[in-house]
Amino acid sequence: MHMDDRQHSRQQRLRHRARHPRDFYDRPAGVVRACPRGSGKCRTGKNTRTLWTHVLVSSSIDSDSSGAVLRGLIVFGLGLLFLLTPTSAFAQGGPPYYTNDPGTPGPFNWEINLGYMPFFYSGQSVSHTPDVDINFGIGDRIQLTYENAWLRVQNPSTAPQFGRTQFGLGQSNPGVKWRFYDGGEDGLSVSVFPQFFLNNPNDAVRRGITPASQSFLLPFEFTKKLGPVDVDYEIGYQVVHKGPDGWITGLVVGHDFTPKLEGDIEFYNQGTFHSSESQPSGNQPTIDFGARYKIHSPIIFLVMAGRSLEPTRSNQTYFLGYFGIQILLPPKSYK
Repeated sequence: MHMDDRQHSRQQRLRHRARHPRDFYDRPAGVVRACPRGSGKCRTGKNTRTLWTHVLVSSSIDSDSSGAVLRGLIVFGLGLLFLLTPTSAFAQGGPPYYTNDPGTPGPFNWEINLGYMPFFYSGQSVSHTPDVDINFGIGDRIQLTYENAWLRVQNPSTAPQFGRTQFGLGQSNPGVKWRFYDGGEDGLSVSVFPQFFLNNPNDAVRRGITPASQSFLLPFEFTKKLGPVDVDYEIGYQVVHKGPDGWITGLVVGHDFTPKLEGDIEFYNQGTFHSSESQPSGNQPTIDFGARYKIHSPIIFLVMAGRSLEPTRSNQTYFLGYFGIQILLPPKSYK
């Protein structure tokens, strides 16, 4: 989250702090979010949102390899490492990334993220056109969030009567973030960000645009500064109705190159518990690089591009991204 200038941004985030991955429908199969995002929260949400396996992922998904599981454990281990390191400060999670941070907009302030989020798989794709992520601050430490996306789904296995390309509204993603521990600009801050992923009263499920499963995600976010870089870590558990429960974990490491430009790298992973041959885990490790550039108060340019760490197939992207803007209101609050 960025303010008028970078230094003020840190002070502002210290008092407030906000962010949220595009809800994106590409999270674990059964874990609904949009990346293709329920999800991106991916950021598919983008959220991230969070990056859950999209409904268009077929039932023939390969079970993940031991290497994919190892990568997930590495991300988790890196997160624990930064939490146990003596140095501290604030991170750069949230749009355009899937990993969230403890930031909130501040009392009666708005943070609005508008972005195009493509997810390209082998023979199919999901795009958020656009992804809309609206955040409102209540007090210094609480944020109300609502996210949704207009989805463009290309899936050769879609029923002929619906056509290969479908358009429709994604899952609604309301949530509340609470930064219950704030160590200040030079200390560890922690938040909890419960969110729902709910189907709307339309025919999106019947047409294969959104999954039938609805879910509740309970993630925790941590932020700290390690020398010249900012680090943000998130880990969460997802309870899924009519599907296996899932998990998410993400790590963002960033650096401010100028008062206007920030660059970051993100490692993100998600999957489901109790996998089997009939219900693979949907493990989806990804890596991406991104930047935020302050165009002019109150507008910030957001960009991110990456891919799966696994070979491309029906549930592993060969390209994912976020291209959009962040609007901070009222502008005077961020000067």
